[in-house]
Amino acid sequence: MNEITSLTKFHNPFGNQEIELQEARYEAGGTPMLRLRIRERGARFTIFDVDPITAKFWAEEMLKWAEPLVADSPTPPTED
Repeated sequence: MNEITSLTKFHNPFGNQEIELQEARYEAGGTPMLRLRIRERGARFTIFDVDPITAKFWAEEMLKWAEPLVADSPTPPTED
């Protein structure tokens, strides 16, 4: 049986999405994956798994973009 562990869940106030980050460990083994689960308005979901190297790269690139802008942001996301 695959093991899915919720890491955090938050609400994007601008896009009205619920975003959950999960760790996915598969019964067959292999690298644990970071699962991004985005619930769009209502019932539509986007789900994809990211390996640790890609997750680290993505996080670094997002921080490079966000850090200079965060002081001017009007509303932080809220945890669910």
